[in-house]
Amino acid sequence: MGRRLRWFIGGLIGAMMLTGCGLGGHDADPASPAIAAAPPATSEEPFTGTVEALPTLPSLPPSAPAPSRTKAKPKPKPSKTSASPAADPNNFQLPACAHREGKLVSKSKAKAALQAAAGRTYWPGSAPQLRVPNRLVLVTAWHESGWQSNIVNCDGGRGLMQVMPDTESFLNQRFEQTYDASDYRQNASLGANYIAWLTRAFGDAYFGHKYDLSPEKCRTQSSMCLLNMVIAGYNVGRGPVDEGYATKRLPNPEYVGVVRSLMSSCYCDKY
Repeated sequence: MGRRLRWFIGGLIGAMMLTGCGLGGHDADPASPAIAAAPPATSEEPFTGTVEALPTLPSLPPSAPAPSRTKAKPKPKPSKTSASPAADPNNFQLPACAHREGKLVSKSKAKAALQAAAGRTYWPGSAPQLRVPNRLVLVTAWHESGWQSNIVNCDGGRGLMQVMPDTESFLNQRFEQTYDASDYRQNASLGANYIAWLTRAFGDAYFGHKYDLSPEKCRTQSSMCLLNMVIAGYNVGRGPVDEGYATKRLPNPEYVGVVRSLMSSCYCDKY
């Protein structure tokens, strides 16, 4: 979703260099500042409550027009840097232009919200088999924010899924909702919603109305399979991925490679 904060999680990605700025939306092109080490975050209280049910989205006709991120004028991109893997993913320093806003919820609450958002069936009327994989939502949020609910990034990306303002507006209009990205549960829903929308858009355009996001359907982390295209689109928007499909080249293979690697092994699994 736009530019995103990235960080290496527990050294699991080795020497892979992260690019992009997490915490972003999906209607603007993202860039990615890296995260440097800083004092550990404060301890968090365990989650003992329940996750509120999110509103059900209305089914929409398959002929509804798809938006393009390229219509909006992109904001200036923060410079890309590289960072070494941190021993603890909670040790990091925000870019100077980023800030915290609101309460930082516990990892258990963040995980519960992400799982709830991933557990819904999207497009029930015309694509009843379309479900967003729980694993994809969890690791995308981890790569974007480290499951930190109160980060507002340099480009305006916010929260767990780094939802951009333009993405929030588009999804609310598209699905007739009033989601607020500053609420961590609704932020998770917005991110999962956007993944579902990309899955539907690319599935209809290139895969014969099939929406299988299984990693087994991808020969490599750089192939133009549906899963890779959806991951890429979450980072850069639909337009660049459509353009890349013509040449069979992903516009952001590094970002896709990191998310795919996290799907296999993620420090977030400890929570």
